[in-house]
Amino acid sequence: MQTVTLNNGVQMPILGFGVFQIPAEETEQAVTDALAAGYRLLDTAAAYENEEAVGRAIKASGIPREELFVTTKLWVQDAPAEQNTRRALETSLAKLGLDHVDLYLMHQPYGDVYGQWRAMEAAHREGLTRAIGVSNFYPDRLLDLILNNEITPQVNQIETHPFFQRTADHDLMREHGVQHQSWGGFAEGKNDLFTHPVLTQIGKTYDKSAAQVVLRWLIQRSIITIPKSVRFERMAQNLDVFDFQLTDDQMAQIAALDTNTTLFFDHHDPEMVAWLAKRRLDA
Repeated sequence: MQTVTLNNGVQMPILGFGVFQIPAEETEQAVTDALAAGYRLLDTAAAYENEEAVGRAIKASGIPREELFVTTKLWVQDAPAEQNTRRALETSLAKLGLDHVDLYLMHQPYGDVYGQWRAMEAAHREGLTRAIGVSNFYPDRLLDLILNNEITPQVNQIETHPFFQRTADHDLMREHGVQHQSWGGFAEGKNDLFTHPVLTQIGKTYDKSAAQVVLRWLIQRSIITIPKSVRFERMAQNLDVFDFQLTDDQMAQIAALDTNTTLFFDHHDPEMVAWLAKRRLDA
């Protein structure tokens, strides 16, 4: 598996398995199948409410812990955020059955962001997580966090797909040593991604699907991606993207698909901010 080196020297697989929107009762089997297919990066979150199922699959797999890269995420915390963040991380570790995670992400740029980040920095120093980062941070919020804290986030996980390519975000992250990670890489099939003529035509050149072309496009941009599927054959297909290389012309064709607009929700929308900020998890 190809890896990227985070700004603290930690090696992270560039392709992993995400469990967002997989029901808890289906997650254990999905992760078991993903591990059997060859995935070693697993991405979950407290907000997904399936950490326990991920942990059971990890335990049952028999795969040595050092071969796995496990990510989970911190949900928005009330003040005192530093104590609540520590409690949330300990809860996630207990559910996963692990003594540390490889990457702990702040899931949303809301709440007491600085209190949360200080607690994450402390957890990193204590070895409870090998790397820390953020998710859904736009460039202004990300730069503010970088400039006013001790540790620069290792990762920023943001919506990234052919229709919302995040070029400016990508450039800023590269400038400051933050690894770009994609969520929603397939845009959940919106804009007919899986049958899009540009993507399918490129795929025909290599006997690959539109989905495989998208994954290859992300990898060639050095963006970590975490596709989700509950079908073993699709999981295996999503891993089969390291035996071809898109040309500069093909990369340019995909670049032309960018609308520079989210297909899901806008973190600048006051109604969305209010909804996310009010949601709380039972720790």
